[in-house]
Amino acid sequence: MTTLHWFRRDLRLGDNPALMAAADQGDVLPVFVLDPALWHSAGDPRRAYLLRSLRALDEQLDGGLLIRRGDPCTVIPDLAREVAAEAVHITADSAPAGRRRDEQVERALDVPLVGTGSPYAVTPGRVRTKGGDGYQVFTPFRRAWQDHGWHSPAPGRHAARERLRLVDACRSDPLPEAEPPAGMQLPEAGEVAALDRWAAVLDGPLAHYDTERDRPDLDGTSRLSVPLKWGEVHPRTLLADLARHRSAGADTFRGQLAWRDFHADVLFHSPSARDTSLTPVLPEDSWAEGAEEDAALTAWAEGRTGYPLVDAGMRQLRGEGWMHNRVRMVVASFLVKDLHVRWQRGAAHFMTWLVDGDVPQNQLNWQWVAGTGRDAAPYFRVFNPVRQGLTYDPEGRYVRRWVPELRDIPGRAVHEPWKLPRSAAPDYPAPVVDHSTERAATLAAYQEQRRR
Repeated sequence: MTTLHWFRRDLRLGDNPALMAAADQGDVLPVFVLDPALWHSAGDPRRAYLLRSLRALDEQLDGGLLIRRGDPCTVIPDLAREVAAEAVHITADSAPAGRRRDEQVERALDVPLVGTGSPYAVTPGRVRTKGGDGYQVFTPFRRAWQDHGWHSPAPGRHAARERLRLVDACRSDPLPEAEPPAGMQLPEAGEVAALDRWAAVLDGPLAHYDTERDRPDLDGTSRLSVPLKWGEVHPRTLLADLARHRSAGADTFRGQLAWRDFHADVLFHSPSARDTSLTPVLPEDSWAEGAEEDAALTAWAEGRTGYPLVDAGMRQLRGEGWMHNRVRMVVASFLVKDLHVRWQRGAAHFMTWLVDGDVPQNQLNWQWVAGTGRDAAPYFRVFNPVRQGLTYDPEGRYVRRWVPELRDIPGRAVHEPWKLPRSAAPDYPAPVVDHSTERAATLAAYQEQRRR
């Protein structure tokens, strides 16, 4: 008996219950469908990383991963008929577009489409209030999420590979070419690299994660947002390891995984959150428009705002396809509340450049900063980019790494270069706006919306 395992956001062998379900039913033909619609809508960093992850997975499968290019709604049913598969196994997709696609595939198949597990610790939609609704606030969601719990990890990668009997019945389509933007350094892709990184986190940063994760000048985060986005590691694997570490750092890390599930749950219940503010907070006439908006967005995207922490973050994004989480919040606040550009423009830019660009996490985090989402930061909370830099990059090491025009300015002074003689950083731009002035304008617009 032959079964298909259709890889999507589960590019790994270990802790993959859908893959094991396929293996339990028969010989497995592993396939990944490169959907042109998704390929063309992704930025170069994500395209390049995906190809590297697929090559790593293919190597784990001894060259047995089948690649097909085309619309999955026709490719998967055609392939199932071609190899006389008895079933198609998948990790269930809870995102609105993914659910629609899977419904179309299921209708076109002559055999069962079997969904097992999800990319989350708790499948979106499972944790509900007593009234049967989705949670609006994170803290009670996290309590219910913790009480709900999750399964133990499925077999690890070595045990999983031993259980797989692979079918080699088809020829792959050639992979397209994709390279990251010039100068961008991508992390190593694949399940093995992800597990190695997690092992390093357990041995080091986890102990101080609660106190150092907000410091972009330190290696205090896990950087696992990339492998989690592609499913090179499952959050259940991380949670199982965290259960053996009783520390404030482990509990804080667990909370970050809960936030990830919360955002996916919000999108499950409110699909419009992808593009639409869940709570309008400003009058429409308060936003920048036309040439003013374009100029502000360009200065921000290029890291030329004159605010060192903002510029360092935007240049890190272009240099690594990744940005430290604290800095993501600062640059997002600056775009929305200092430059008065709608959050959707910033979210779109992030999705173009981020290797870990993931719709529920990206869009709902932007809505959190913008004050428009579920359990969002209050709109009147406006991040002060100078204060944030002085607090979380106290010696200026992060700024000096990413903004070479400021590398000769020592210590904390790097966060306020306008206080120094122009000769100290002649090539660095002056601030594009005055933060105090724009903060006041934002709060006035917020009050006007409340009056309306």
